[in-house]
Amino acid sequence: MSALSVTNSSSSRFALTGFPGLELYYLWLSVPFSIIYAMVFLGNCMILHVIRTEPSLHQPMFYFLAMLALTDLCMGLSTVHTVLGIFWGLIQDVSLDACIAQAYFIHGLSFMESSVLLAMSFDRYIAICNPLRYSSILTNAKIVKIGVAIICRSSMLIPPVIIRLKFLNYCRPHFLSHSFCLHQDLIRMACGDIRFNSIYGLALVISNLLLDSVLILMSYIMILHTVLAIASQEERTKSLQTCVSHISAVLVFYIPIIGLTMVHRFGKHLSPLVHVLMGNIYILFPPLMNPIIYSIKTQQIRVRIQRLFLKGT
Repeated sequence: MSALSVTNSSSSRFALTGFPGLELYYLWLSVPFSIIYAMVFLGNCMILHVIRTEPSLHQPMFYFLAMLALTDLCMGLSTVHTVLGIFWGLIQDVSLDACIAQAYFIHGLSFMESSVLLAMSFDRYIAICNPLRYSSILTNAKIVKIGVAIICRSSMLIPPVIIRLKFLNYCRPHFLSHSFCLHQDLIRMACGDIRFNSIYGLALVISNLLLDSVLILMSYIMILHTVLAIASQEERTKSLQTCVSHISAVLVFYIPIIGLTMVHRFGKHLSPLVHVLMGNIYILFPPLMNPIIYSIKTQQIRVRIQRLFLKGT
């Protein structure tokens, strides 16, 4: 324990936090978490399988949904080993290198999900506000370019701030706030000059998450303006229904992020259990809920999934 408390070595290990005060119930807690992770993997794999095998779903809207499902699947894979490892007593701490790698994937995948949601809002904007040019604007070639841009934006902007973590001096107690590694957790334990990480990290959040949310909001303002100009009430309802799944996915993604940010910023007096719970919601809630949302709210996906299960029986 003392080795983890105070050390100046950047190669030391960092203690992971499970659920404080509930250590005796870890085996029981592992059951619902195992079920959640299984649902994340199976749900997103099912969405990917249905889109891949159903030719009628080879459309821009569903290509973006496949990107979302793949991102959610990777998010689950990036945290499952530490979260369940704590509950099963397999791991208690991680090395700095492993922690930095996990932080890179978690933050990168969060930015990627935000970018995919922005691309999906652009898809809905074109489909409703400019339907006659939909197929000419969102061609397969342009979708590939959007996908490459999303990957580059999410993976290439983060390394400067993540790599610098390797060279910081960690002299404060090496106890992480969650069952996984986050950039803000490592910065909290550093004693050197962290101005670059703080400023660059804030710039990343503003240029990715904040900018994306503003653009998504603007797209829906324009969509709403177009829909309200439609004379037929039935057509209005039909147009808005095509956006319900995406709006739900946006809320499922941004609400946990806002909640976790508020807890980190203003909830220092709160129980550590609240921090851990909010961290797990931030990581697991979107990957768990997105397949459910699109399976229920998107008719094409729902019908194909029903057909898939009927074939199995």
